Amino acid sequence: MNKEEFLSQLRKKLSVLSQDELEERLAFYSELIDSRTADGMAEEDAVAALGPLDGITKRIMGEIPLSQLVREKAGERKRLKPRHLVLLILCAPLLAPLLIAASAVLLALGVAAGAVLLALWAAVAGIAAGAAGCLISIIPCLKAGNPAAALFSAGAGLACAGLVILLFFALVWLTRGILILAGRMLARFKTAFVRKED
Repeated sequence: MNKEEFLSQLRKKLSVLSQDELEERLAFYSELIDSRTADGMAEEDAVAALGPLDGITKRIMGEIPLSQLVREKAGERKRLKPRHLVLLILCAPLLAPLLIAASAVLLALGVAAGAVLLALWAAVAGIAAGAAGCLISIIPCLKAGNPAAALFSAGAGLACAGLVILLFFALVWLTRGILILAGRMLARFKTAFVRKED
């Protein structure tokens, strides 16, 4: 694909953006291709080196704040036809509670996931404090002349420390997974929101 074809297809895929934002993005990729061709690369190779068009589009849409996309999408709306307005008014008593309920459920799921994650981190912190307490209690046990209790405290402290290390890495993995999932859900929402009607 040559430069003009690439820019034309990119223009179509980014048509939901404002004209200024669209022209800025197209100018950036045009300059990038020109820079590579000036270094001796063939135009088709320079375009191919940019990567797949869908990946570029996804990256650009991910960089734009959702609030800006909402403003641009709302600005391009055409006036409602009277029949659509009547239908919207008639369906509002049914749709409004459904939208509120769906929003509440999504919010509750996010808060619940955050609360569970926070509780798990607190539990790991508690186990870590228990491990430290067991290891510290070795000294009083030895001073009291009770080596069996000191040995038991050492074993319990080391077992708790090992459990903390294991749970720490599991929770880091879980936290990262939840954040990635939340990011993907937001990206899907943005993609669905800005998708042009056919």
